[in-house]
Amino acid sequence: MTDEAIRIEALRKTYKGRKGQPEKHALKGIDLTVPRGSVFGLLGPNGAGKSTLINILAGLVLKSSGKVTIWGFDQDANPRQSRAAIGVMPQELNLDPFFTPRGALEVQAGLYGVPKSERDSDGILKLIGLEDKAEAYARSLSGGMRRRLLLGKALVHRPAILVLDEPTAGVDIELRQMLWENVRKLNAEGMTIILTTHYLEEAQEMCDEIAIINEGAVVARDSTANLLGRLDARAMVVQPADPVTTLPQGAGIEAELRGDGAVVLRYHSNETPAEAVLEAVRGAGISIRDVKTEEADLEDVFLALTKSR
Repeated sequence: MTDEAIRIEALRKTYKGRKGQPEKHALKGIDLTVPRGSVFGLLGPNGAGKSTLINILAGLVLKSSGKVTIWGFDQDANPRQSRAAIGVMPQELNLDPFFTPRGALEVQAGLYGVPKSERDSDGILKLIGLEDKAEAYARSLSGGMRRRLLLGKALVHRPAILVLDEPTAGVDIELRQMLWENVRKLNAEGMTIILTTHYLEEAQEMCDEIAIINEGAVVARDSTANLLGRLDARAMVVQPADPVTTLPQGAGIEAELRGDGAVVLRYHSNETPAEAVLEAVRGAGISIRDVKTEEADLEDVFLALTKSR
């Protein structure tokens, strides 16, 4: 056994174009490893190739070339074992409206070949907070409850790896907190988690490591801390003593006036020292009531790595 939950080598996916249209290269030679026991973020703009990659891991889309190894099983040589090692909570609410939550879990367990004696539908219903809705038809569940049920279906075969595809898109704060509590619990028990999300603050808080995909290629892959350390961008937020009429100016300084009256000055610390920024503030005749600095967050890194070249 290796320390890798997933290894992806030279993975390519090409879709044939419609008549008269060129081919679409969704994945362009992806090389990626996901450590066992980690919470791993898979980020990228819409159309970057994240969904294609996830669907290949889940066995729903055939790759054009390359090698995928899941929990030590080559996807081509051992498709059954590799698929059993992974559970996917999809973004779409694809549930049969005529099944109850317990019935949906039982059917899903049967599809994965889990013997009845080894199923834990009641335990999963308790984990996802649907034990009191066990016999309600899925069509009567709220959107948040349906999303919980999708998580339950992904867990019925006790996968070593759980993929969460935009799990908190459009959900309320209570459901989001419940989901992350469950994710932390599952990860603490040894499950590897792969997360895609548009909420970058969630990835920053939850993920040990992150890969950023853009236009079918990995443009960054590192620990969350190291990714944040790649940028030396800073923001100095000045609360003026009086209303500002003239914004500060200076080489390497971008200034903007916020709606609350504060002045935000953006600069790069390796080019412009903080003292030069303060000099620009004083030069604009601004009396400082309060000042603080902010370092780059994951959104800054994401935008820097995925902006058009």
